[in-house]
Amino acid sequence: MNAILGMTLAQLEELVKGLGQPRFRGRQIAEWLYQKRATSFEEMTNLPKELRQKLSEQYIIGRTAPTLTQTSADGTEKYLFPLLADTERQFETVYIPEGDRATLCVSSQVGCKMNCSFCATGKMGWLANLSSADIINQVLSIPHTDELTNMVFMGMGEPLDNYPAVAQVIEILTSDYGFAWSPKRITVSTIGVRERLKQLLDEQSVHIAISIHNAIPEERLALMPVEKAFPISTVIDTLKAYDFSGQRRLSFEYILFEGINDSKLHAERLIALLRPLDCRVNLIRYHAIPGIPYHTPSAEKVEWFEEQLNSRGLRTTTRRSRGEDISAACGMLSTEKGSKGQ
Repeated sequence: MNAILGMTLAQLEELVKGLGQPRFRGRQIAEWLYQKRATSFEEMTNLPKELRQKLSEQYIIGRTAPTLTQTSADGTEKYLFPLLADTERQFETVYIPEGDRATLCVSSQVGCKMNCSFCATGKMGWLANLSSADIINQVLSIPHTDELTNMVFMGMGEPLDNYPAVAQVIEILTSDYGFAWSPKRITVSTIGVRERLKQLLDEQSVHIAISIHNAIPEERLALMPVEKAFPISTVIDTLKAYDFSGQRRLSFEYILFEGINDSKLHAERLIALLRPLDCRVNLIRYHAIPGIPYHTPSAEKVEWFEEQLNSRGLRTTTRRSRGEDISAACGMLSTEKGSKGQ
């Protein structure tokens, strides 16, 4: 049976209409799902008993608890969820508490098609897209759901390769019938799937994070095969057409690899490429992953590279590594059998 979780208000209104009910019942169901966090149709006490019966016969809610939880020494938690449509497929979600912020790093796919050479998820290949129910379930079914202040699409998968489901979730998160979050609480990270990126920029007001990792095209290609299909130069050209001086923030993710992309030349090329944009850079120390031939730069080298960018007017901060001891840090998520994450 299909899950009702992850449906938008318009979809729920069509659903109840098909069951012979007035449209306002759709909003009542939405409020039960997203505001009152119902886990059964019987809880929806303002719905007619006949409607509740029909719903239970034809649909499931779509809520499912994680099958495994791992806790890092730094307080980060990683959860393993089964795919609703195929429970043999699994994906990971990461909860990151820090001061007065609590961020959930959600997945949008099982595996990934992009095959970045440094990423454990990419090494899995692409196995499945998550449904909107799978994505919303990550938000609702973790122990800290009521504490969340932010959400980032930076887990497993390329969000824009599953844009319809991601867009549906953003609507639910930001609409009055749903979570009523400000778009400023949501960030979508992408390698820059060009047409989908333009669609995201036109349709959404969430923050955008672009995975760049090298500003020299031929070197970026060695790290990220998608450079061939979606050159970073065309991504930058797309971004130039949009205004990021207001509430919507544009950032670039740059993983530093020892001896690969951490020289003065790399800093200069990055500054030159990003200078036309109102943006910031998030530096990330590479986290060593078994079987991947890259090395972590020293803390001094990371600090030096950050200073190179900041001194030339490119706002840069180094993101503190979280959850590395449970394979929950950037690029480490994987549900391959026998992987470190299991």
